[in-house]
This record gives sequence, structure tokens and C-alpha cells, in this order.
Amino acid sequence: ILNYDIMARFRRRTCIILLLFILFICSIMMALKTLRPDRAGFGDPFGLGLLPELQQRTVHLDNKQHSLNRVQGDTVTRVGNLHSIAVNTMKASMPPVNKLEEELSSPNYNFHIFYYSWFGNPQFDGKYIHWNHPLLPHWDPKIANNYPKGRHNPPEDIGANFYPELGSYSSKDPSVIEAHMKQMRSASTGVIVLSWYPPGMADENGEPTDDLVPVILDYAHKYNLKVTFHIEPYKDRDDRSMYHNVKYIIDKYGGHPAFYRHKTSTGRFLPMFYVYDSYVTIPEIWANLLTVSGSQTIRNTPYDALFIALLVEERHKHDIHRSGFDGMYTYFATNGFSYGSSHHNWASLKAFCDSNNLMFIPSVGPGYVDTSIRPWNNHNTRNRVNGKYYETAFSAALLVRPEIISITSFNEWHEGTQIEKAVPKRTGQVVYLDYKPHKPNVYLELTQKWSEKYRKEQEQWLM
Repeated sequence: ILNYDIMARFRRRTCIILLLFILFICSIMMALKTLRPDRAGFGDPFGLGLLPELQQRTVHLDNKQHSLNRVQGDTVTRVGNLHSIAVNTMKASMPPVNKLEEELSSPNYNFHIFYYSWFGNPQFDGKYIHWNHPLLPHWDPKIANNYPKGRHNPPEDIGANFYPELGSYSSKDPSVIEAHMKQMRSASTGVIVLSWYPPGMADENGEPTDDLVPVILDYAHKYNLKVTFHIEPYKDRDDRSMYHNVKYIIDKYGGHPAFYRHKTSTGRFLPMFYVYDSYVTIPEIWANLLTVSGSQTIRNTPYDALFIALLVEERHKHDIHRSGFDGMYTYFATNGFSYGSSHHNWASLKAFCDSNNLMFIPSVGPGYVDTSIRPWNNHNTRNRVNGKYYETAFSAALLVRPEIISITSFNEWHEGTQIEKAVPKRTGQVVYLDYKPHKPNVYLELTQKWSEKYRKEQEQWLM
């Protein structure tokens, strides 16, 4: 009888423990199910959040959702809601903004980096934009006939010689914008020079992007970055349209805390505008806008700013001075391609600028290769030489002691000047270039290294 009682108690205790264990497992599974969005498949925002570089989500995205809805329309609103669900599930494991601040290099507001928000994919834009770039024919038909024609076919075949770690992304994807801001901040750059067309306008291969500017400003502010504008050569750009567009930018975006203003030698804080292909407009037209006596003058008005012209040929320096510009930049990442992009000319250009009260902003880049879209342009390729080309450009820039250095580019993938993370990739027909033997972030690290070196040397210049 005693043995029977002992066995009965043992069985009861075992059943109770087993029942409690089953209840515990059920409760865990229910909790996990509530954390998982219904469409958490690969390629959805929650799935993208599992990638290492996209773990850093914005903790205040919910407060910005209304601006995303306005920018991206009904389709993207649906995707944005999924993204918010993903953010909420990960908030507990995310470091707060002040911890992000501690982990990242301090921004250098004298390092300006060119940024393009013109990429699109079917998930966010209904189609691929720019990744499917056409192959551009040579202007000589005899040469053009020797090269292939057509368009690229993403996502495996894109209009670039390198392949981005983020894949054929959309510039509207909040997780992509977040990752880009984190990368630029980790590189210790401070000012994003955003490629810009007026509302409703775009380059011939793209779609209008002005509606995305408020979102980029918000994300830039989170990472303590500033945003200025790279005015592209839109249709009918002249003194009158430039006045209206500068007014539009300052009225609409000038009040944002991420809007960049440069402190001048007189102590004024002025917006800055880089003007791409400025040389296609004659100096007399620019002078109407940029000189005090001009018929469309912007000087000494609430919309006064620093205007930086693109210098390609040596003669352009005199045109730039006559036009009333405040400075010049060289843009191209191809040493020897143009007079302005040739490192050995920077000292004389800096001397000319100093003697005429102009800013000289040399542009450095990690290399150049655009044969994915210009297959006939091999002669302008500049090999990265595992980062040595980039460091040589920085060294040349520091020699002339510039007030600002510009970087070509963060993500101009078509021309292979990007410092954004790239990964090795091979498809059936294409073997993409990569950063090996270094890691995908090597050019971000090199930028950070030279940013610190610039800061230290600048302290010596000012002593």
C-alpha cells in the first residue's frame, strides 16, 4: 500500500509539472506571434531589419510617419506601417540616440559629401529607377557600333561596376535612409550635398525627388548631420528660375535644424548651394543674380547665400569670378580628366581664389569607373588601388589648406565613385568589382581617418 501511495503521488506531481511546462510553451509561442508582423517575409521591412546594418532603426519614426506618408503616397504608407511595426518590436534592444552619439565619430562640417536620392525599386516605387540605367552610346557612331546597347536588368544586373551591400535599394526606403545617415556619420563627414531638381523635374533617367527632402532632413538631424543642395542643370535654368528656386528651398527647408548654413569670414551664417555644370550658362546671366548691381540680384536679400560653381577648364576660373560666384569646386573623382580635377592644379587654383576672395573646394574621390553605363570609357577609369588613390587625393587636398573638402561621392554608383558599403557579387554574366581584401566599410574608415587628420592640421593652419 505504501508503494502504491508513493507511485500515485509521483504520477500526480509529474502530470502537474508537465501541464505547467505545456502552458509555459504555449504562452511563449503566443507572445512571439504577437511580435511578428503578418507579412514578415524576406524583402519586407521586418525581414530587412534582420540585416546587421539595418538594426539601427529610428526610435522616433512614429513621430515622422505623417511626413513619410505625404512623401511616399498610399502604397508606401502601407509599407511604412509595416516598417513601424518592425521598429516597435526592436525598440527594446536599440540603443538610445545619445548612445548612438557616443558610438559614432563626431561630424566634421568642413567635409561635404555628394549624395543621390534618385534610386528606386518595385517595392517602394513600383519599378526600378536608375538601377536599370541604359548603356549610353558614344557620340561617334563608328565607335558606338562596337559596343552593346540596351538597359540593365535589376536586381542581378545593375547600372554599376560595384554592387551595394543594401542591394538595388529605393532612396525612399526609411531603413535605407537610416543606414546611409549612419554610414556618413561613421565616416565623420558633416554636410550632405543633396542632388536637387526643382519640384516636378528630374534627370532623364529618374523621377522627381524634391518630396523626399523633408525625410532626408529629419534623418540627417537624428545623426547631427547637415544638408545643403547640389543644384542640377534642370531645363531652362537661368537667373530668374534660380532666384525662384533658391527662394523656394530657403522658404520651405531653411527653418529645419538640419539645414546647413556656413559661417563666413564676416560672421554671417549663409546657406550654401553647389551649382553643377554652372559653365553652361554665360557669366552675364549669372551676374544678374549674383552681383549686387544685377537685375535679378539675390545679394543683400533674405535669400542671399554662398554659390559654388563647378570649375572644369582653367578659363572657367575667370568666368566664375566675373559671374559673382562665391567659390568653386572640382567635383570629378578622376585625376587628370579635367583641369579642375587634376591634383597638380589645385595649388594655383587655391592661389587664384585667395587673391579674389573666393572659396576653393577641391573634390576628392576613391576612384572612378563608369563602364557599366559608358562601356567605351575605359580610358577614364581610375583604379582604387586598395584605397591608395583615395588617400593620395586627400593628401593633395590638404596641401592647399582648403576651408572645405568635398567628397565625390557617397553613392554615385553609376560612376563608381561611391564610398557606400559594397559587397562582392557574381552573376551568370557579370562579376562586380569589390573592396577586397578590405571590408565593405573600408572607404568609410579611410574618410574618418582623413577627417581627423584634416582637423588636426587645420588647427595648425589657424595658429
